Amino acid sequence: MFITLEGPEGGGKTTHIESLARFLKQQGYKICSTCEPGGTSISDQIRDVLKNKSNTSMHPRTEILLFCAARAQLVEEVIRPALDDGMLVLSDRYADSTLAYQGYGHNMDLDTLRQLLNFATGNRWPDLTLLLDIDVEQGLQRKIVQADDWNRFEEYQLEFHRRVRSGYLALAQQEPQRWRVIDASQTWDTVQQNLQEEVTGFLEKFPQKNGGKSSA
Repeated sequence: MFITLEGPEGGGKTTHIESLARFLKQQGYKICSTCEPGGTSISDQIRDVLKNKSNTSMHPRTEILLFCAARAQLVEEVIRPALDDGMLVLSDRYADSTLAYQGYGHNMDLDTLRQLLNFATGNRWPDLTLLLDIDVEQGLQRKIVQADDWNRFEEYQLEFHRRVRSGYLALAQQEPQRWRVIDASQTWDTVQQNLQEEVTGFLEKFPQKNGGKSSA
């Protein structure tokens, strides 16, 4: 099974996915946890270019192609092998981020993006996507507090981030069978509990696949 966490800035994906991975390991699942952009040596190098605050002239098409390149490497080097090995894969962001940020945020053509994403991922989309939804202003305020994690994407205007959030909600509405929306403005413990309940409830529906759970 392949599960992703998505959402606008400041939703807490990175800290939540770490705790979610620990919880699932305690439940007996074999876990592979990764993040985007990054997760491999090549992808990490691309991440440095994408996140660099000095690259203010980067065109949205350049962003798209760099994200797709990093993602293609991650799929082939990490995600696909882990799934083939029967592991439960968790990823902090994935292809839906490109639809939300470059598609809705930068107003790029969504059909073209989906074709590129299908090529980059080998048509491998998540089985379950958890959207950590939060008000844009509240999320960015959280990022300001974490100033050491501030990067080029947080520099975009507020309206850009509003389009991104609206895009995520639109994507969730289009595929309700895959998406679950979590209110990330709640307390950290409440959000984590909601994530655990959504994931375990989803995995229980597919005992034949068992999400990489150990039989030991």
